Amino acid sequence: MTCIAVLGGSFDPVHRGHVALGQLFCGLLQADQLRILPAGRPWQKSGLEAGDAHRIAMLELAFGPLNNDKLQVVMDLQEIERATPTYTVETLRALRRELGPQASIVFLMGADQLLNLDTWNEWRELFALANLGVATRPGYDLAQQALPPLVAQELSTRLATPDTVRASSHGKVCLAPTLDVDISSSRIRAALHAGLEADANALVMAQVLDYIQQHNLYKN
Repeated sequence: MTCIAVLGGSFDPVHRGHVALGQLFCGLLQADQLRILPAGRPWQKSGLEAGDAHRIAMLELAFGPLNNDKLQVVMDLQEIERATPTYTVETLRALRRELGPQASIVFLMGADQLLNLDTWNEWRELFALANLGVATRPGYDLAQQALPPLVAQELSTRLATPDTVRASSHGKVCLAPTLDVDISSSRIRAALHAGLEADANALVMAQVLDYIQQHNLYKN
């Protein structure tokens, strides 16, 4: 069975935490492909600072080194090309149509997203379309009592090992409590707005920071 790990986000800008999340689950799942999905018009976030072309270029710089004969890294621009607000459920429906019913699709997210999962559009439908891979972040408690009750109830019967998730087309959830990376794009933007490139350097890959500086992104 083919296993496709899917990593979506605003990536404004992409940072070390995004790459670490992709690497973690591609290793756990022995994924065949890592599909990167930059958001076009994320409905739960305000306007993006960097344009689409810049975000795509930074993603290619960040994730390109992961591409090898064992893992194919694919840039999927469907959300950018869509003229309407971005809903994950619609993206997963499109991916399922493209990849067929047998592929294991694993949508990756951080614990902060899981804690807000019940605010997503048609969130329960996600489990009919894909598996979830959830990594912890410092400050987020993934104990069942910390989750919204409806989300905790949904997850209670779906938790599975990486091997089981890889062998399942959808409906399973793999928790990975081993990602100890506390980075956010908003923190990076704040550092760059303040002219603190040294602070940003610890959070962003060198090739991405070079791109940001060359194109004068995230300046006041």
